[in-house]
Amino acid sequence: GARFVHVIYCFARYVMIEDMKKLSVGTGIPFAEAIKRRPKDMYIAKARHRVAYNKLLQILQREDFVIQEYGKKAR
Repeated sequence: GARFVHVIYCFARYVMIEDMKKLSVGTGIPFAEAIKRRPKDMYIAKARHRVAYNKLLQILQREDFVIQEYGKKAR
């Protein structure tokens, strides 16, 4: 349900941030620090969060549909 999607979204965000930390070491480009900062316009930040969250939900729903269809055809 919605809780599962939220947990997956938070996990994906955490993984992305950790990966960016590893990739930005020694480059002089502070990607990870920029992600953790609070944006000046919270409305835009919340809108981007909603877009990303809804996109993840759509992808998970599509994947679930495809898995169900394969299961039906395999019978």
